[in-house]
Amino acid sequence: MTQSLLRALDQRAANGNPAQLWLRDDDAIAPTQALDQLLSLSDAANVPVTLAVIPAHSGPELASRLTTAPAVSVAVHGWSHSNHAPKTEKKQELGLHRPLADVLGELARGFNHLSTLHGDQFTPVLVPPWNRIAPQVVAGLPALGFKALSVFGAEAPAPLPLFNTHVDVIDWRGTRAGRPDDVLMQEIAQAMLRGDAPIGLLTHHLVHDAQVWGFLERLFALTADHPGCRWVGLPQLIGSP
Repeated sequence: MTQSLLRALDQRAANGNPAQLWLRDDDAIAPTQALDQLLSLSDAANVPVTLAVIPAHSGPELASRLTTAPAVSVAVHGWSHSNHAPKTEKKQELGLHRPLADVLGELARGFNHLSTLHGDQFTPVLVPPWNRIAPQVVAGLPALGFKALSVFGAEAPAPLPLFNTHVDVIDWRGTRAGRPDDVLMQEIAQAMLRGDAPIGLLTHHLVHDAQVWGFLERLFALTADHPGCRWVGLPQLIGSP
């Protein structure tokens, strides 16, 4: 089950080029038992977490909880995670279904709201709801103060740095439950062998089942002390060349 990942880790270690892994967890709003479980797991393994927080639905309660989790950074998850696309299209909040000025105005509002609440834990990164965003909206992000963008899938040219996630623990198109260990481990291994770009793992603490929690425990145990990889925080990635 873990052999493909171990081989990839061993290869990166032998090359003296450890892979960079980072963890993004979407849809955070408030303190919950599931969030506590995620933070407990990641803290025990020294794995930094970036929470993509929905600004319109989040407030001081989450900010207070995160003051005891210094390895957590907060990114902007759109504004309200509302779908503005018609039923004939995939869900999207940051498309051109409304005036561009309105979309950018909401993002500016979300940026200011979360930066005020979370202070040093805030990181100026946009995580679009459903990982979808119109190019015209992307073009307006630097003027709002955003330093990077994070969606799902392979990176593509953009007017600001992209730090994407590449492996999603949930089978959204099928069971909507946790994906099997062997599939996830294989995907991480393949990403390690494709190149040197940071590899993003995508989680969603509010909908995790026993399979996901168990996978995270096993993955953290496997990677914690292996010389072929290191877990890094998104703020660290943004600050790197």
